Amino acid sequence: MSCQTLIRGLVLVGFLAGCLATAGLGATWTSTSLDTWYAMLEKPSWNPPNWVFGPVWTCLYFAMAIAAWLVWREKGTGGARMPLLLFMGQLLLNAAWSFLFFGLRHPGLALVDVVLLWLSILATLLAFGKVSTAAAALLAPYLAWVSFATVLNWTLWRMNA
Repeated sequence: MSCQTLIRGLVLVGFLAGCLATAGLGATWTSTSLDTWYAMLEKPSWNPPNWVFGPVWTCLYFAMAIAAWLVWREKGTGGARMPLLLFMGQLLLNAAWSFLFFGLRHPGLALVDVVLLWLSILATLLAFGKVSTAAAALLAPYLAWVSFATVLNWTLWRMNA
């Protein structure tokens, strides 16, 4: 195995670790309210069952990590500085949403965050698309899911305000 192959593998593991750490942090905050506060909220008829969220988010986090790795592999850290900074920003907003919605139990603040998250995902997708079509394609399901999550967040906020 060449040194370059080892480095590529380690960077992929790093992106996976970052994404899965974000997932773990979100899951920790979610678990504080899922069976209590969230269970008592009024929900629309189209609200997915709780078991759907884990598998969907797991797939999305893996796709996000691979997308970031593809961009890094194509341009390196220096050449992909802005796309990778956007990626990190959207990860922070992603984690913040779980804290605001489930940790603080504040759907209104979470709604502001998820709109900013949606915008940051779109910016990341567009920036990734300039480097790698495959990377942008890997972020498309994430943008779609967060679009749905934004509407759901707004609906839960309105129904329970």
